Amino acid sequence: MHDRAGTRALPEDLTDIDALLGAYYDVVPDAAVASQRVAFGTSGHRGSSFDSAFNEAHIVSITAAIVEYRRSQGTDGPVFVGKDTHALSGPAQETAVEVLAAAEVEVRIDARDGFTPTPAVSLAILVANGAPGALRTSGSGLADGIVITPSHNPPRDGGFKYNPPHGGPADTDATGWIAARANELLAGGWRQVPRIPYARALTRENVKTFDYLDLYLQELPSVVDLEAIRTAGVRIGADPLGGAAVDYWGAIGEEFRLNLTVVNPKVDPAWSFMTLDWDGKIRMDCSSPYAMASLRELMAGGSAPYDIAHGNDADSDRHGIVTPDGGLMNPNHYLAAAISYLYSGGRPGWRSDAAIGKTLVSSSLIDRVGGELGRRVIEVPVGFKWFVPGLLSGEVGFGGEESAGASFLRKDGTVWTTDKDGPIMCLLGSEIIAKTGRTPSQLHASLVERLGESWYARVDAAATKDEKAALGKLSPEQVPATTLAGGAITAKLTAAPGNGAAIGGLKVVTEDAWFAARPSGTEDVYKIYAESFVSPAHLAEVQAEAKDVVSEALGA
Repeated sequence: MHDRAGTRALPEDLTDIDALLGAYYDVVPDAAVASQRVAFGTSGHRGSSFDSAFNEAHIVSITAAIVEYRRSQGTDGPVFVGKDTHALSGPAQETAVEVLAAAEVEVRIDARDGFTPTPAVSLAILVANGAPGALRTSGSGLADGIVITPSHNPPRDGGFKYNPPHGGPADTDATGWIAARANELLAGGWRQVPRIPYARALTRENVKTFDYLDLYLQELPSVVDLEAIRTAGVRIGADPLGGAAVDYWGAIGEEFRLNLTVVNPKVDPAWSFMTLDWDGKIRMDCSSPYAMASLRELMAGGSAPYDIAHGNDADSDRHGIVTPDGGLMNPNHYLAAAISYLYSGGRPGWRSDAAIGKTLVSSSLIDRVGGELGRRVIEVPVGFKWFVPGLLSGEVGFGGEESAGASFLRKDGTVWTTDKDGPIMCLLGSEIIAKTGRTPSQLHASLVERLGESWYARVDAAATKDEKAALGKLSPEQVPATTLAGGAITAKLTAAPGNGAAIGGLKVVTEDAWFAARPSGTEDVYKIYAESFVSPAHLAEVQAEAKDVVSEALGA
């Protein structure tokens, strides 16, 4: 833990933005160096221009590869392009538009020349493709999208994601193809990719503006009960954390006459107003008590100015909920409370068999909530892409990740977004107060009374590259352990029970505890997620024995 975690950033903590932008254009990556190649993780390609990992050459190569990929798939509608408030997002959008314009691709960029939340891009793609009533994901004229964001990463980073016509994160078949082709271009050919200078590209017939904010406002009443929030007069404090929702929150409050205050409307690519995260870095993680220290302090004590306050990350696909009685809610606790509310009568227009979607490292309290409600819980690997099919069909009403990302269906049971939506999760907290008279944290407390209290944490354990590779390929038969922290092991999983997809690691379950181990994609460690319904001491025991179970399995 950094000794200044949770305190305001100092000048020496800030990124040199001018140098960062200069490096974007001046530094040319070496495709022979693994760390400088294009690599799509669960959230697209990320890196810093300082590290030769997010530079002009990368964006030219990735965009050109996307042009080729979408043509190979017969996708010939517009590309909706959105950017967040990271410094590198602006030049990356300009580079991408230059390539797309020259390739004669139809492009849609923000009409206000502003910032676009990830869910607004997802919504635009789906509506362009006929959602909600006549959605199609095959055939001619389909739209897709590019979201330029490294999410909650520090200010020095940039990110670039592709969303196909289903509106959600691309699957590994798509990202693998795009990354491979981009690296071919990066190695020798990116300079030959046709481009039209940005100022001239904006005058081309195939480059048009699109009002993302207007569409989001038009459609928002179909997914959240804004009238109930307005009528109840719920006092709302919204902190965009300097991210892409900065103009959206003020517009939402004004359009729907909500008692909503934008707590901090500042946008600064260095994020000088932020408090430092646990490791001393500036990180717009709205689930972190350190990054959210300012909002937590505002809501502390007996005279909180709001009934609920919330934050979003830089691209607004995540949420952080703060209540006067509970402080900053653990993301798992809020997911459980939201699910309980939505499936207990909050959404009568949903299918009676609409399932609950969760990732395998999310709290088992969600499973207990599902059991209490008589609803099927679909457990999938880490990554929001796994929820896309269910959200499109209505088979899944709600999909959520332990990292504070979720989305859910419109009130009539049709698809809203197939990417995470931070604002609707925040507004749902206000709807819960308006409709039940209880805060989400009070709703969670009632769940604990009925279903049991749990303790959840994630820790890292050292591992070599070979050990990480082996962990990612384990089979249940390679795990000889029969007990965990005094409990009999009831399941050893290397594939998600909800869809049979490989989890890239191991999950071990007992009646009152579990752990999951997954190799890190960036460091020589593996991540251990664990939960106990017994006690904090039992959680520590689970964590300790998890390392032994993994070591024994790797040895076997």
